[in-house]
Amino acid sequence: MIRKKILNNRKQDKQQNKEIKNFDDLLHIMKDSDDFKHITLGNVNNIEIFYYQSLINLDKIEANLFGKLEDAKIDNLDVLENLLPFSETEITSDIKKMEEKLLTGFIALKLTNNSPNILLIPAKFEVDRQVTQPEIEFSVLGPKLAFIEDLNTNINLIRKRIKLPQLHVKNLQVGKVTKTDISIVYLDGVANQQNVDTIEQRISDVEYDQVMDSSFIAQMISDNSQSPFPQFMDTERPDRVSSALVEGKIAIVVDGSPHVLIAPTTLVEFFASYEDYFLTWPIASAFRIIRIFAVIFSVLITPMYVAVLTYHYHIVPGDLLGTLISSRKDIPFPPILEVLILELTIELLREAGARLPTKIGQTIGIVGGIVIGTAAVEAGLTSNVLLILVALAALASFTTPIYRIGNTIRLLRFPFIIFAQMWGLIGIIIAIMFLITHLLRLTSIGRPFLEPLYPPRWRDLKDAMIRLPFNFQGARPIITTAKDKNRINTNRTRLKKGKGK
Repeated sequence: MIRKKILNNRKQDKQQNKEIKNFDDLLHIMKDSDDFKHITLGNVNNIEIFYYQSLINLDKIEANLFGKLEDAKIDNLDVLENLLPFSETEITSDIKKMEEKLLTGFIALKLTNNSPNILLIPAKFEVDRQVTQPEIEFSVLGPKLAFIEDLNTNINLIRKRIKLPQLHVKNLQVGKVTKTDISIVYLDGVANQQNVDTIEQRISDVEYDQVMDSSFIAQMISDNSQSPFPQFMDTERPDRVSSALVEGKIAIVVDGSPHVLIAPTTLVEFFASYEDYFLTWPIASAFRIIRIFAVIFSVLITPMYVAVLTYHYHIVPGDLLGTLISSRKDIPFPPILEVLILELTIELLREAGARLPTKIGQTIGIVGGIVIGTAAVEAGLTSNVLLILVALAALASFTTPIYRIGNTIRLLRFPFIIFAQMWGLIGIIIAIMFLITHLLRLTSIGRPFLEPLYPPRWRDLKDAMIRLPFNFQGARPIITTAKDKNRINTNRTRLKKGKGK
C-alpha cells in the first residue's frame, strides 16, 4: 500500500515537472492555485483573462479593463492592445516570458481563435514601504535616506545622486525558484571593466533555488566564503553607494533587500563612517583612530587578562597587582573560565536584546547587564576588574559603523582567549600572526583586502587610517583600478586666494 502511494506520488511529480510546451500546459499547472483566476469576458465570449489575484491591482483592472471589454468583439490582439489604456504592454508567444510576466504581476489576455499569441498587461500590486531613515548606519549629519526592498526605488535613489548617462545598470536573474532580480550598477568610463565582468560572471554562475537577500549573493560570490571577514561592503545608505561608484567601484542591488553590496573593498573601509566626510578632516581622522583603537582593545583586552593572570603576573605593577589579587581572592574559577562565563553572558544579553521587540530589548540589555553583573560579583563568580574590562570590550565593539565587521570582532576574541590560555602572551602573538596571514591572503573580487597597508600604496593612505582634506584626494583609489584615475580636473586653472577671475 505504501509502495503504491509512493509510486503514485512520483508519477504526479513527473507530470508536474514535465516540459511546458504551450499555454495550455502552463494553464494546467497554474489553475490548481486558488488565487489564479480565469475569466471570460464579452457577450460573444471571445476574450479570456488570466491573472494571479494576489499579484495584481484589482482596482486598476476593474476601472480600465473590464468595462472596456464587456461587450467588445475583437478578433485581433493588436486592436485590443490599442484599445486599452495601458503602457508597457506586450504581445508574445514565448511560454517562458508568459510564465515570468504572470508571476510578476501581469495580466494575460487571449482570444478564443486558437492563436498562440498572448497580450500581457502590467497591473502589479505594489506593497513596498516608504523610504525611511537608516537604522543601522545612522548619522547625525548628512542625508537621512535609506534603501528599501524595491529594486527600482533603490536604483532611483542612486540615479538621483549621479545624473550621468554613463551610469550603467546590468540586470540579471538568479534563483531557480525565487528568480530574484539583481542589478549590477557601475559608472562606465570610470569602473574597471574587468571588475564588472568578474562580478557579472560570478553572479551568473550561481546555481541555487532561492536568493532572498543580498547576503546570499555576498556569501556565494566571495573570494573566500570560509572567512569570517566580509569581502563585500554592505550598506543601506545611497550616499555611500554613490560615492563608491564615483571612485570606480561596483554596486550590487538585489530585489527584496534593503542593503546594497559594494566591491572591491578593503579592511580599513569597514572602520570609516560616511559621516566622516561631513566633518573637518582633523576631527574625522581622530574618530577613525579611536575606532581602530577600540577594535584592537575589544579583541585583545580579555585575552591579555587571561595571559597575564595565568603566566605573566610578574609584569603587573605592584599597586595594580594588589587590586587584582584582592578582587580574585574568593573566585573559585581560573581566569579562563571566569572570562568565558562573562563573555558568553554578554553575548546572550546582546542576542536577547537584538531578537526581542525594540522597547523590551533595550530594557533587557540595560537591566540584565546591571543585575547579572552585580549579582556575579557579589556571588564571587567573577572579579569586578574583569567585569569592567568585559563591559568596555563589548562597548568598544559597537564603535564599528558597519554591522557585519562588528560580528567578526565579537567572534575573534574567543580564539585569542584560547591561545592566551595555552601559551600566554606568546599565544596571543601566534594568534595575531595567524590573523595577519589570513588577511594577507584575503581578496575582494581579486583585489587585496589589506590594501593600502599591504601591498603598501602610499597614495591610498590619504583616506585610510586618517582622512586628509579633499584637495589631497585628487586621484581615485588604486584598488579600484579605475580607467579615469583623476577626480580633480588638472587642466583647470586654479584661482589664487583673494583673487577673482
